Amino acid sequence: MLSSRRALVTMLVVVGALGLAGCTPSGEPEAADSADTGSRTGVAASGSAPIVFAFVCGTGDGDVTETYSTYAAAWEAERTDCSAKPVTGTEPSAQQEAAVSAADEGATLQELAATCAERGVAPWTAPVSSPAEAGLAAGLLEYCPGHPERDRLQEALRVYRG
Repeated sequence: MLSSRRALVTMLVVVGALGLAGCTPSGEPEAADSADTGSRTGVAASGSAPIVFAFVCGTGDGDVTETYSTYAAAWEAERTDCSAKPVTGTEPSAQQEAAVSAADEGATLQELAATCAERGVAPWTAPVSSPAEAGLAAGLLEYCPGHPERDRLQEALRVYRG
């Protein structure tokens, strides 16, 4: 179901011409900047707030994936097809709640986390041209202040809003 919804969100973004907790308010990734290049299976959520994710990203080599424990590691690898798996925490942080609210129901927390891990693809690199894309952009800007392509997305949203 999440995969279908993620595909729908991505498709809406692409069709309109346009992939936390995310990052901490200071723009620093929440966990250590190491990459786990082995694929994890059965990542389980435990603990308390905030929710922290691992990112399972396609490598472009068939069905081969890599799992990253931080956004920065996924960004460095320039991944374009990621999913987010909760690893700890059960309650969203204030920043996570604000991001979902800013997305205006256009994306779930897990979808925002997965898209935050991606780089070099829409919505990060394309114009904002619809209310749905504007909601997604606003959610990502709130959720992912340290993203390397944040300035492009912020400018695209500014242009759209006029």
